[in-house]
Amino acid sequence: MQDLVIRNLQFARRKWNRSLDRNAHRLLKTLTNEYEFSLEKGDLIWLHNGWYVTHTGLIRLAQRCRCAGIHSRAIASFCNPELQRWAFEATVYKSRTCRGFVSYGDADPSNVSFLVQGAEMRVAETRAVNRALRKAYGIGICSVEEIGSIERQPQLARGSKKVQEPPTNGNGHGACSVRDRLCQLIRQHELDPNLVKAYAADFCGKQALREATREQVENFVQHLSEWAEKDRNALLCQLNSYMPAKEGVA
Repeated sequence: MQDLVIRNLQFARRKWNRSLDRNAHRLLKTLTNEYEFSLEKGDLIWLHNGWYVTHTGLIRLAQRCRCAGIHSRAIASFCNPELQRWAFEATVYKSRTCRGFVSYGDADPSNVSFLVQGAEMRVAETRAVNRALRKAYGIGICSVEEIGSIERQPQLARGSKKVQEPPTNGNGHGACSVRDRLCQLIRQHELDPNLVKAYAADFCGKQALREATREQVENFVQHLSEWAEKDRNALLCQLNSYMPAKEGVA
């Protein structure tokens, strides 16, 4: 376990050193020792001066603890498919004799990022599952997927428009989708989602990002990740070049 603590601290210092204080390091040690979370595997993320657990981290924790099962269902009386409004109930069974830990999650276009609009049903289920897992295993920190559009915004480049911060949405198997990875990159490197979307469409040679193929988007995400790690300032300059046209990007 001590090796994992050391790896997590080293990873955190490399990635977020400027914003981490002693309390952040202390909490990271506690979360590592108690739940075996791994930063390298995406179990935790540092966002807005706080640690957030991810759907990936919660699912991996459930697997390590030999969770007996997770059941989720849509709550029909609170759902409106025409308005893309969904509410789910999730129950986590820690063992075969467990009576279950129940929690709820909801999503609609008003509380999800534009990057996941159209996937509100999956977001709602993920939020419900995350809350149930956190309740079952005593996780005191919020999951990043539960964050809605009202969260505090990062500082954007001068002249850029403030937009809602995108949450991620796990796929239920511990691996992130292409869209999830893009959202995570935007959060980690504090990028303007509108400018990223405009750049992505241009990179893929499409009028709108939704017209791009999965392979094209995967290539863009890989490109964005490598550039952000290598030279974030140069990437910001590239993104800012899309500022005059970003309002016209669908």
